[in-house]
Amino acid sequence: MRCWYFSEQSYYPAWGQIPGNPKIVPPANLAQPEVAHRLLQQYLRECQLADELGMDIMVNEHHGTYTCMAVSCMLTLSALAACTRKARLLALGIPIVNRMDPFRIAEEIAYVDNLCGGRLEVGLIKGTPFEMYISNQNPASSAARYWEVWDLVLAALTHQDGPFSWESENFNYRYVNVIPRCYQQPHPPMWLTTASTRTAPEAAKRDCVLAITALARVARESFPIYRKTYLEIHKRPAPLDRFAYLANVAVAADEATARQRANKLLKFAETSERIEQRYLNPPGALMPADNVRFLRARSTVNHRERTRPDGTPMSNPPTAEDQRANDVLFWGTPDQVFDQIRSFYDSVGGFGNLLVQMGGTMTHGELRDGITLFAKRVMPRLRELTGGKVAA
Repeated sequence: MRCWYFSEQSYYPAWGQIPGNPKIVPPANLAQPEVAHRLLQQYLRECQLADELGMDIMVNEHHGTYTCMAVSCMLTLSALAACTRKARLLALGIPIVNRMDPFRIAEEIAYVDNLCGGRLEVGLIKGTPFEMYISNQNPASSAARYWEVWDLVLAALTHQDGPFSWESENFNYRYVNVIPRCYQQPHPPMWLTTASTRTAPEAAKRDCVLAITALARVARESFPIYRKTYLEIHKRPAPLDRFAYLANVAVAADEATARQRANKLLKFAETSERIEQRYLNPPGALMPADNVRFLRARSTVNHRERTRPDGTPMSNPPTAEDQRANDVLFWGTPDQVFDQIRSFYDSVGGFGNLLVQMGGTMTHGELRDGITLFAKRVMPRLRELTGGKVAA
């Protein structure tokens, strides 16, 4: 199993100063430049530590929010390409709702893949609904535009016989010609994320890694669909490395300290969920059937479960115990964290990638300790769990 270290690179000192929505509308003057500089440098050093300890690294991007200062996956990965040595570098992902130029996306992918010597992996994602307010896109047409971007970016990365043109309702390019071409041929490994089962067949068709972000129910529903579709199309079982799950992880030498860290990590989710519903679900962003399905599943518009697996209501906000029961948060001593991950692994039929989210309001020292404990005392056992079927 591959384990990928991930942090949202939040500006958490301002969370307590924002009474409501931390995205889109709060003033920028709450972020002090010297504090932002210090935090961003710390986040890079934590990634360097993960690299030194044998973990791979995932980054993301968001816009106009205090919960994520990383405004470009490729900017972050350019820095990491220079200061890491072995880690695979995953952009999960590049949000199409805010990136209006697919040709530029393809150029950046090829550039970073060369810069890091072929360690890059890429996810093109739709992006969060609230970011549509920044780009002023029509939510109703975002899905069709998203898949066209996929096709255009892959065509740009793989076409090597001079420029080609691309004319459509969404994009008009007279010359598409990416130089230099990717270090990895024909292109870096590609990922897809989803919060529902609808994307699983398309991910299988495209032979992409399917990543589920902290939604255990969706993983249990989507992974079998992916496996079935993959076998039908590719005439072979889907490899373990085509499945990924992102979980919050808080690990410490003792359970009491781990609980404290888990509560700090949960501050990220609590802050993120203060966003108003109109930003989470703009008209047209979801099909009516999806809205019905989320209601029937007893989840909110941002997909968070309202109950534990046994049907008992969760606290508001959910506690560390609630989220551990829902396989959203793995916390405890290294032995406890491994046992939780192994139980979830078995329940979904296995997966080859674990995306390990840490952060929240944890200090740099707490994060360094957590990364070290996970890498030294949990990760080796997870690699054994996959029986050598996924490259370390």
